Amino acid sequence: MKVAIIGAGLGGLASAIALRKRGVDVQVFERARELRPIGAGLTLAPNGLKALNAIDPDIVARLLELGSQNSRLYLRRANGDLITEIPITFMDRYGQPMLNIVWSCLQKVLTGFLKADAVRLDHRLVGFERTNDGLSLHFDGRDPVTADVLVGADGINSTVRQIMVGDGPPRYAGRLCWRSVVSYQHPSLLPDEVTFFAGVDGRNFSMFDVGSGLVFWSATALWPAWPISDGIAPRQRVTEAFAGWAPLVQDVLAATPPEDIVERPIEDRAPLASWRSHRVTLLGDAAHAMVPSLGQGANMAFEDAWELAQALAGEPDTQAALIHYESSRIPRTQVVHARSAAQGYRYYDADNETFSRSVLEQASADQRAFEDWLYGWSP
Repeated sequence: MKVAIIGAGLGGLASAIALRKRGVDVQVFERARELRPIGAGLTLAPNGLKALNAIDPDIVARLLELGSQNSRLYLRRANGDLITEIPITFMDRYGQPMLNIVWSCLQKVLTGFLKADAVRLDHRLVGFERTNDGLSLHFDGRDPVTADVLVGADGINSTVRQIMVGDGPPRYAGRLCWRSVVSYQHPSLLPDEVTFFAGVDGRNFSMFDVGSGLVFWSATALWPAWPISDGIAPRQRVTEAFAGWAPLVQDVLAATPPEDIVERPIEDRAPLASWRSHRVTLLGDAAHAMVPSLGQGANMAFEDAWELAQALAGEPDTQAALIHYESSRIPRTQVVHARSAAQGYRYYDADNETFSRSVLEQASADQRAFEDWLYGWSP
């Protein structure tokens, strides 16, 4: 079997590693000319780490060396007053920690588990078509490539999804996000800890230790429309949005170079009833982009990667394998999508044509029960 993966993001790379370890011929095609650092951090939850550990335990061992294992969460008001502090005991409960790490560091680690020729850069997919015995992939300015299976792991703006489904651009969720990774030390920002500032008007600001003396900060606010054409730079906009907040918020903003602040809309996509068409399937944000209120985007992609490799390597019939893959993933990702939406100021009715009543009931479980269901997942 020859598998082509579109997108060298976290899900695409993890899928390639998982498939290659099972003897599948895999090639990753990435439209970027180089894999450049991204100014963002992320949290790997126990379920995502368990998926990576099933793919290759050495991946997790390396990540634990580089990242920060979250041991305590501080919840504060906008003025800095402490509301509560919560010890994080996920390692004891679920067998893996909450690990905060720089996005680009994680991408570099995953790339290191593939051979140099596994990722082809500067390959922008423009189309694909069925052939007698598989698929023919067409890239801008490149020769066609044949494959038995095509995996669209090309993110929320997936080309593969648009060719398959054609559902247009992502949906703006009414919130704007600013983020950066900065080398910064402060007595209130201790190793392995997270501080979350909550406003009463939909604004919040969080700071994560992500290892190596780096702090990842992320700020979100309700915002009426996107895109914005007022000509204001992201640094000025986020500074104005959080003016008067705690001194620690002001200090970390002042310590961040303006050119390192990334401004993005928070978006999602409506869930699909099927991710499959012939020999083509979707993975990660291309399949189930959700608002980041639960921080499960990468973790769901790693679960996808494990399940896809299991299906393709364990089922001789390609169609049966892809059916098995999506049937194992769609119900779970729909629950996480619905829970993320509810916590991210987007709600769905029980009679919604995409979400079943049972999905919404499971997504509405109390926090402890939901955490056990989410983080207790085992590959």
